[in-house]
Amino acid sequence: MESRAIVSYQTPSGQRVEVVKQTFSSVRKRPAKRVAFVSGLHGNELEGIYLCHLLIRYLKNLQRTQPKAFQGEVHIYPAVNPQAISAGSRLWPFFSQDINRQFGGDNGNSLPAQSASELLDDLKSSVDIAVDFHASNLHLKEAPQIRILDGLHKNLLPLAIQCNVDLIWVHPASPMFESTLGYNLNQARVKTLVIETGVGLRLHRKFADQLFQGMLNLLHHTGVLVDTGSLPKIDPPVIVHPSQVALLQSRYAGLFVGHSDLKKNVAKGEVIGEVLSATDGEVLQEVTAPESGFLFTVREHPLVYPGAPLARIALRDEGCP
Repeated sequence: MESRAIVSYQTPSGQRVEVVKQTFSSVRKRPAKRVAFVSGLHGNELEGIYLCHLLIRYLKNLQRTQPKAFQGEVHIYPAVNPQAISAGSRLWPFFSQDINRQFGGDNGNSLPAQSASELLDDLKSSVDIAVDFHASNLHLKEAPQIRILDGLHKNLLPLAIQCNVDLIWVHPASPMFESTLGYNLNQARVKTLVIETGVGLRLHRKFADQLFQGMLNLLHHTGVLVDTGSLPKIDPPVIVHPSQVALLQSRYAGLFVGHSDLKKNVAKGEVIGEVLSATDGEVLQEVTAPESGFLFTVREHPLVYPGAPLARIALRDEGCP
């Protein structure tokens, strides 16, 4: 494994900060494929950082014991926004900027914009395929899922179904995505998957283990790794478009108490949870599934106002397995 700083800058106090890439090289002069794993764009999303650590640990051992297994290259960027990670913040401290809205176009000469540009350039020159790990905010818990912009799904679905996620959500394109890392890499013909999992500022080992197996499967599917032994069975994900997703929202201010586990098949009319009055515990709203489907988002933070999201269900509709 080779470690290299791809971004380096100095803080006003004189501290040197680096964004480090870990590279596992191929035994071939021309690698089969080059795959990258990126995490930590948002400093409050820790699930992907832990997943990168699992991958580094496994690949280091594999490189020591079975070096010929590496027919392609693996590049891991486990913590690409170090200051935001240290602060546990979505935004880059001091600048209060979201680095995942700094890619592509002319975003000025701020430090976050410069760092985003250097990261993007390194990825474009180093890899053929990338996986960008994200977690949810503090309010919602997400089952492991891949989100793909409509128009890119034909190219990305064959890779996405290898990743052991529960759900693939095909989103309509929107200008708000045009400054993200995933969008700009895909525009540069680097096939890039964006994974969402878990909750902000938390780690879920079961989700990490599930995705770890999926990432190994992806590396084998792309020919980066070979002959490492049997792989676990990967279950096919649910694939949905926006019309096949039901968003359940609170009608009242109060406390949400969930009744259903995440990653569960629910029946029409099944109780997902309740919204209670904070003053006397009265049930203000019984939250039920509008149709049968797969529960892939559940509210984690109990405090709610009217309109607050409580759950999302992938409906058992035509085209939804």
